[in-house]
Amino acid sequence: MDVTLLVWVVALTILVIVGVVWILDLQSRISRLKQRDETPFIAVEGEDDANLTAVVKTLASRLAETNARTERLVARAQQVDETLAHTVQGMGMVRFRAFKDTGGDQSFALALADGEGNGVVLSALYGRGATRIYAKPVQSWLSPKPLGEEEEQALAEARQRVVGHD
Repeated sequence: MDVTLLVWVVALTILVIVGVVWILDLQSRISRLKQRDETPFIAVEGEDDANLTAVVKTLASRLAETNARTERLVARAQQVDETLAHTVQGMGMVRFRAFKDTGGDQSFALALADGEGNGVVLSALYGRGATRIYAKPVQSWLSPKPLGEEEEQALAEARQRVVGHD
């Protein structure tokens, strides 16, 4: 037998095998597509041959449940927003040296405010013999009590943190 003929026989055999494998792969893909195409577009639980009315009723009831749930979630989100408006959202702190005879910045002014600018400014003045703490109310970013320079700075920092987020 001629070598050239043998090479052609082997090459054609390989091509036939590759062709058969390719055809089998294509057939399996086609059968999967047919199965996917034959499955119903809308399936109703518990019924094999659901008519269009049953499908629409089921979808309508699910839509009503979803709407009710959405309304409850919106109401809850509004409640959370209202509650959060009255929580501490802005904080500002300034450390300073209150007296010349003490070392370091041991004194501080701390401002705590909610989203509407209501809160408190706390001041602690550290001295060698004692530490004094003062609290001043804040309403709408203003205090009815006079604020010191450091307290004003702390309140401005707190306001920046709240107003800067809007």
